[in-house]
Amino acid sequence: MDSKPTRPHRRPPPLPSKTSGVWPVALLVVLCFAALPLFLALSRARPTLSDVSQMGVTVTVHDEDPAGTPPESSPANRDRLLGGLLSPDIGESACLSRYKSSLHRKPSPHSPSPYLVSRLRKYEALHRKCGPGTLFYKKSLMQLTSAYSMGLVECTYLVWTPCGGSHLGDRMLSMASAFLYALLTHRVFVVHVTDDMAGLFCEPFPAASWELPAGFLVHNLTQLGRGSEHSYANLLGAKKIKTDDPAGVRSESLPSYAYVHLEHDYQQSDQLFFCDDDQTVLAKVNWLILRSNLYFTPGLFLVPQFEDELRWMFPARDTVFHHIGRYLFHPSNKVWELITRYHTSYMAKFEENIGIQITTFAGSKVSSEEYFKQIVACTSQEKILPEIDPNATSSANEAALATTASKAVLVSSAQPSEYAEKLKAMYYEHATVTGEPVSVLQPAGAGKQAPNQKALVEMFLQSYCDVSVVSGRSTVGYVGHGLAGVKPWLLLTPTNRTASANPPCIQTTSMEPCFHAPPSYDCRAKKDGDLGAVLRHVRHCEDVGDGLKLYD
Repeated sequence: MDSKPTRPHRRPPPLPSKTSGVWPVALLVVLCFAALPLFLALSRARPTLSDVSQMGVTVTVHDEDPAGTPPESSPANRDRLLGGLLSPDIGESACLSRYKSSLHRKPSPHSPSPYLVSRLRKYEALHRKCGPGTLFYKKSLMQLTSAYSMGLVECTYLVWTPCGGSHLGDRMLSMASAFLYALLTHRVFVVHVTDDMAGLFCEPFPAASWELPAGFLVHNLTQLGRGSEHSYANLLGAKKIKTDDPAGVRSESLPSYAYVHLEHDYQQSDQLFFCDDDQTVLAKVNWLILRSNLYFTPGLFLVPQFEDELRWMFPARDTVFHHIGRYLFHPSNKVWELITRYHTSYMAKFEENIGIQITTFAGSKVSSEEYFKQIVACTSQEKILPEIDPNATSSANEAALATTASKAVLVSSAQPSEYAEKLKAMYYEHATVTGEPVSVLQPAGAGKQAPNQKALVEMFLQSYCDVSVVSGRSTVGYVGHGLAGVKPWLLLTPTNRTASANPPCIQTTSMEPCFHAPPSYDCRAKKDGDLGAVLRHVRHCEDVGDGLKLYD
C-alpha cells in the first residue's frame, strides 16, 4: 500500500486556484470509486473481468498454473466463464474443453442474463445436496419401492434416458430441453448414460455427478415407450392420475414415478405434458423419467406457469440453446484432444472458417449431384464463397493456392468425401473471380472413431465456424450453429422433389433449433389449434412448416 504524502507545512495547505486542473480530477476519481458498487449492482449484465479492469480495479485470477498465465493480449484471456454462465469450481485439468473451447470461437455477442446465472448457481447447490451418491438421493430412491409418492420431500428428480437408435444431435437437443425443464421445476437432473454415450462429456455440475448410478430401481429404461404402464398418458387413462382439481391433488395419491414420453410418435394424451393443469399435478410426482428425441423447449414456453421464469432467464428468447448448450455440453478430455488437434492443425490459420453441414434423409429423391448444385448456388448467390471463373486455367489457380488462403470451408456429412471432393475439385480446377483462394477441409477419422464420438467432434468443429450453412431439419446443424451463436443459412428442401429449391437457401431470423413434432392440442383453448399463433415469440420454423421455434 502506498504511504501517505507528507505535509510540507504545519498549517493547512491553501485552496487550489480556480485555474488548477488537479482538484477536479481528484474529485472525479473519488466519485468514480464511490459509485462503483452501485454501478455493479444496477448493471443489467454481469460485468466481465475486462469491464472491471477498465474501471481501474485490480482483479486477481487464481489459476491452476500461475506461471503459465499468458499476457493480457493473448486470446486465452477472453472470458472463459462465458459471462458467468460457467462456475469456476471445476478444475481445468478435469475438463479441458470447459475453459478452452471458447478460445476457438469469437466472443459471443449474446450475454447470459444475471437471473439465468443466479438460477444456475442455485441449481448447482441443489445438485450437490441431492445428486447421485448423496444421502438425500439414497433416501429418495427408497420412495420407488412404494406404490405412491411421498409428500414434503427434500428432493425431486428428472431422469433423462436416450431413445434407442437416435442420433447424438437429437439426444443433445432433448437433453438441453430436459435440463431446462428440471431448472424450471426445481428437479435434480440425472442422465442415464448408455454404453454408446460413455466417455463423451465431462460432468457439467461442480462437485457432483449427473450420471444415473447402476442399480436404479426402475429397470429397462431404454425399453420404456408409448405403451408403458407408467407413461403419463396411460396413468391418466387408468385414472391413477386425475387433473380435475390440480391444486387439490395430494402427492400421496400419485404414483411413485411417471414416465413422460415425448418422442416424435407421441399421442395427444402424452402431449398434455405441455398443459398448465397437468404440470401442476406432475410437480407432485417425486420421480419423472423422460425420454425424447425432440427439442421440445418451445413447448415449455407455452405453459403459462413457466412464462415469467423463462422471460427472466432468457430476455432474448432466441438464445436458449446457445446458453444452455454451452453450459451443459463439454467434450471429455479424450474427445477434446481430437477436436483441438484438428482445429489447431487445419482451421486456426484461416481468417474465416465457413461450415457446411450436409444431412440427407431417407426418402429424399434429390440426387447428390443436384444437392451439390444447390449448395454452390447458395454459397455463391449469398456471397458466402467466391464464384469460380470458368475461363481461368488450372495453373493460375495452382499459383493462387500456393499463397496463404484466408478462407476455408469445413464440410461435414454422412458422405463427407463426396461433397468435399467435389467442392475441392471445383476450386482447384478454376480460379475465383475475386482471385481469393479457398481451402476445403474435411474432418478425418470416420473409420477410427465411434459414431457418437465422430458426431461430437464434427459438431464442435462446426461450432468454431464464423458462417454456417446447414441442411434443413438437421439436428447436427442445429447443435453446431447453436453453440456458435450464429444464424445459419438453411438449405431448403425443394417443394417439388424433382425440381431445384428456389431460393436454394435462406438465412434464419433465429438461431434456435426447431421443435420438429410439436403438440397439436392447444391447452388454453382446450382444442386442437395452431400453436404457432399463440405467442409472438413461438412461431413456425423455416425448414419444418408445422414445427415450432423460438424467436426474439
